[in-house]
Amino acid sequence: MDKTIRLKIRKEINGPQEKSILQLKGQLISKDYTEIIHISDEGQEYYINTFITLPERRNDAIAFIRDYQKEKSLGEILEVL
Repeated sequence: MDKTIRLKIRKEINGPQEKSILQLKGQLISKDYTEIIHISDEGQEYYINTFITLPERRNDAIAFIRDYQKEKSLGEILEVL
């Protein structure tokens, strides 16, 4: 089972959106879904954030991200790949 999760995040975001993205990353780490999140450049419009989680926690992590995305209205700037 794949244990890598990739997030596509728009580069051009406002202050509150940036704060929400940083909080999401912090919560992924604090909830022990991962220890580190790698960031790479994806052209001029997006960053790709990649992290590894335990296979048995992968679905929980994705569900958490999607719930957070809905709660903070990040649908236009954040995508789970």
